[in-house]
Amino acid sequence: MAVILPVAGTTVYLWKYIPSLAASAVFAILFFVATCLIGFRMYKTKTWFCTAFVIGCFMEIIGYCGRAFCVYMTDQVAPYIIQATFILLPPAFFAATIYMILARIIRLVDGDHLSVVKPQIVTALFVTGDILSLVVQSLGSPFFAHDNLRTVATTLVIVGLAIQLISFTFFAVCAIIFHMRFRRNPTARSYQVDPKWVQTLYMLYAISVLIVIRSVFRIVEYVFGQDGYPISHEWTLYSFDSVPMISVTIIFFVHYPTNFAPKPGDDAACQLESQATWLSETI
Repeated sequence: MAVILPVAGTTVYLWKYIPSLAASAVFAILFFVATCLIGFRMYKTKTWFCTAFVIGCFMEIIGYCGRAFCVYMTDQVAPYIIQATFILLPPAFFAATIYMILARIIRLVDGDHLSVVKPQIVTALFVTGDILSLVVQSLGSPFFAHDNLRTVATTLVIVGLAIQLISFTFFAVCAIIFHMRFRRNPTARSYQVDPKWVQTLYMLYAISVLIVIRSVFRIVEYVFGQDGYPISHEWTLYSFDSVPMISVTIIFFVHYPTNFAPKPGDDAACQLESQATWLSETI
């Protein structure tokens, strides 16, 4: 029988409730399916710039599997840290792919002059913010298992989430400004390329809204603290994190950016460009 226990040898309780095994299993399965479908599509279309997105999906699987283990291990630190970290960080990986797609859209339509930030540095700029957010959040997450360090952990995670939210909001503003300028002054190139890029841009908007909602929730959750309502009630996590993030994967799969896949006539160097972009711009 599942019971809430303190960490061995202490009076510290990691959980305010017994996590739902069913909910954890359902989302682990959903993210597993999403990882397989998006990963296969990425492989088939050779759109390697979506690698970060697939990594984010895989991290969600680990996070919810870890959460499932916690049901009967409420006194164990390791599964608690795993589920907390691997559910907290994936949106940063989703965002990295979104940044790279915007840069490709701008280049596709020769819209450099319409963008607030030049496409050559769009990915590098926003992914740098993403990496900074990841590092700060990663530093804070493990400390939640230590009662005397929870204040430090909360501060670090809030700062990391704030960096992510500011970066993503600025990105969304840049995308909207580019779109507005383009609609007023469409480029000659835009009439010659596959018009599906417009749908891809709207896909970015939808995903952006969901990630912002999730980020705001997470900030509120940690601001309220360990005794606050959000952390003390499991439904808030699934309503404002799990559901929005699985929705992100569904939207991404349905409107997958196949229009940026290498063409059959491209030479080997061009086909490897997408594969190298994510690595070079995130190291």
